[in-house]
Amino acid sequence: MDATAALVFEDQEYTGAELDALADGLAATLTARGVHSGARVALMSSNRPEFVVAVRALWRLHAAAVLISPAWKRDEVAHALSVTEPSHALGDQAVLAELMPMLSLDEPITPARGRYRPPSPEADALLVFSSGTTGMPKAVRHTHGSFATAVEHWRQALSFTAADRIQVLTPPSHILGLLNIELALRSGAWVRLHPRFELERMLRCIEADRITVEMAVAPIALALASHPELETYDLTSLRYIMWGATPVTVGVAETVTRRTGIGWVPAYGASEVPVIACNPADGTRLDSVGRPVPGVDVRIVSLESGAPVEPGGTGEIEVRSASRMAGYLPTAATAQAVHDGWYRTGDVGYLDADGWLFVTDRAKEMIKVRGFQVAPAEIEAVLHGHPLVADCAVFGVPDPADGEAVVAAVASTGPVSAAELIGLVADRLATYKRVRQVVFVDQIPRLPSGKVLRRRLEERYGRTSDE
Repeated sequence: MDATAALVFEDQEYTGAELDALADGLAATLTARGVHSGARVALMSSNRPEFVVAVRALWRLHAAAVLISPAWKRDEVAHALSVTEPSHALGDQAVLAELMPMLSLDEPITPARGRYRPPSPEADALLVFSSGTTGMPKAVRHTHGSFATAVEHWRQALSFTAADRIQVLTPPSHILGLLNIELALRSGAWVRLHPRFELERMLRCIEADRITVEMAVAPIALALASHPELETYDLTSLRYIMWGATPVTVGVAETVTRRTGIGWVPAYGASEVPVIACNPADGTRLDSVGRPVPGVDVRIVSLESGAPVEPGGTGEIEVRSASRMAGYLPTAATAQAVHDGWYRTGDVGYLDADGWLFVTDRAKEMIKVRGFQVAPAEIEAVLHGHPLVADCAVFGVPDPADGEAVVAAVASTGPVSAAELIGLVADRLATYKRVRQVVFVDQIPRLPSGKVLRRRLEERYGRTSDE
């Protein structure tokens, strides 16, 4: 393996200079197509080096990349385009090409050398999508300044240096995937990008590439813990495994540590503030998501009054940082999430007297599946489109593999099968939003205001049929 390689993808290796030349070449092509400073460009791509090149080419032109998940289907992509109104598109997904003219990343990129001045820290760099509880996903706007700050916070939290080696198995269209790629490239470290998650390949690459920092969401952690031959792999190069996106399942984490000797670094973040808290890399605990990283202020406020509470008091977690998003699109949604500079996470927790942060619940009704946020309202809108669905409510239940599983409670006006409703959602929405189980009820429990009593549904149907 070439020691000078910066990015590796399967059997392809790219030095930093080669990535720069490709980004310069693609930037020239995009300029010829009319992409200009301040433009928004939709980018819908599978995991591939051209994704990295495309993002960096757009940044050279002071354009913002609208990152659309390659798992999304037509209605979801159409919504993303209507919210962000990009002027151009590039990627490798047919669904995007059907909705607007798209420059294909399958076309060869001619390396070039150009001169581009750095963008302003206040200019938009990224728009990533975060679901809300009241409708379709919102676009989270990150400036070059906020994203650069997030990368620096991540570097400090993980004690990451140019000597580290990391691999990325999660989609780079998700904020964590891109954060890890940029962490490595900006640190002068080595990164392997995978086309998809495959457990055996992940383990083989830790061994062969001498990976030092591994990232894991709940399904990866569970797969590691249950692997029958985990002890046969040489994982001694790892300094730790980072657990993010969902709370740590202590039993799973401890099983992996017992079988491998590798410890865990729990961390906590959001699309809106990518790095909030992290355990120290040289000594972890599994019950807390860590202390707020330097440069991030965290406070707990009362769920009733909104006033800050004393240490140890439980309430909503609010965050203030230079890494915080610039706002949402649609812009009207920003005021509900940010006040006086503080971002309302929607998560419930507490800070102890020593500054350790504990996440205990969620105020939002989001369902977290494999680290992805799933909005109940989005699935409910699809189910309401069925002529025999009188009312419905979607909620999450614990799932050992995915963190949470999606369950739909449905009140129908006639005979309709669970399989039919599950198929309806599967045809319209991304795979990770699939309904695992449908429970038929006489009526959906609601308050007089019409608000669904999801907690009551969760308590009654807290186990899925798969368990």
